[in-house]
Amino acid sequence: MLLTMFLFVSLDSLAKVMSASFPPLQLVWARYFFHALLVAVLIVPRGNVFRTKHLGLQVARSTMIFAATFFYFSGLKFLPLAEATAILTLGPLLTVALAVPILGEQASLQRWVGVGCGLVGALIVIRPGLGVLHWAAIFPVMAAVCYGGYQVLTRYLAPHDQPLTSLAYSAVGGAIVASLVAPFDWVWPEPVDWLALVSLGVVGALGQYAVVRAWSAAPARVLAPFNYTNLIWAVIFGYLLFDQLPDVWTGVGAAIIVASGLYVMHRERMTSREHVHRSPTDGERFATDD
Repeated sequence: MLLTMFLFVSLDSLAKVMSASFPPLQLVWARYFFHALLVAVLIVPRGNVFRTKHLGLQVARSTMIFAATFFYFSGLKFLPLAEATAILTLGPLLTVALAVPILGEQASLQRWVGVGCGLVGALIVIRPGLGVLHWAAIFPVMAAVCYGGYQVLTRYLAPHDQPLTSLAYSAVGGAIVASLVAPFDWVWPEPVDWLALVSLGVVGALGQYAVVRAWSAAPARVLAPFNYTNLIWAVIFGYLLFDQLPDVWTGVGAAIIVASGLYVMHRERMTSREHVHRSPTDGERFATDD
């Protein structure tokens, strides 16, 4: 999972560098088109990878992650990498909130408190009304909402479809949608730029593959805390590539978001143990594949 977070922040950093020359939609196209080519070469030959009884949900899931990527890349064009990453970290907390109406899960008061504290942390990072709010902060907020919805659908589909099926739908669905709309906002790349565009898809595919391997090798309760190491990588890459360091308030807000996320994970783990103790024949809880 540490490698996964490194790859994803590398992807974000590359997208931020390229956003100076290309529109976000074109970068999203590259991210999914070249990812889909790798899927076509490496995964599709295995057969039955697109077989699912939940086609509508797979399409909705693919739409959510496509929208999350578009919003996030749009925000990276204007915001420091660490600040955008801190806001996006709200995603797992929003997953808890969205799972209540969508999956019918029960959320205790303690879990809602954790979600609320995470939102407070996000407000500290964004600081509306204090003269430091950048209008582009809405983009990573929308990305976090879409990512939360994506994770909820992933949790629902996990017991029904194999991880490679969800991975294939995300890549191919994103490539199809982006290929339809990207030509309306297109800057023709120079030959050297194509290497960077291809790299977006390759790094994204490697990150997704690392996610699948991580979730197949260890339980969610072990892997989940490592999701927050993306903040460490974001600070490192932000400093080395863009000479940007987060201010004190961004650090405070990010710390609150991380602490809230870890607290909610702890509560979910405790609830899961109590449920297993009371109903030993019940199946495992849903787990995400990324």
